[in-house]
Amino acid sequence: MSLEMRVVVENLTGTLFYIELGNDATLADLKKEIEDQQNLPSDRLILILDTNRSHRMNDDGDGVSLVDCGVKDGSHIYLFFNPLDDGSTHDVVFNWPD
Repeated sequence: MSLEMRVVVENLTGTLFYIELGNDATLADLKKEIEDQQNLPSDRLILILDTNRSHRMNDDGDGVSLVDCGVKDGSHIYLFFNPLDDGSTHDVVFNWPD
């Protein structure tokens, strides 16, 4: 796969990191790269593309191409986590860092 797309990913702490992928990469490929690079479980990742309408990429399914999700070279993606289903009834609240 030729490296033709570089995206910036931002986690909840405001830390930025970069992922390089081919233009034919899928959402599953992006999740796998994040898992490998950041040691995060890919099955719990929630990815939101920073566009005018902020699109939750997970709703499209893992097999969809990143290009079809609207991702292009230089795109900014926010990274969130799906909480573990531990049977608790506590709500998880995310606060944006100041």
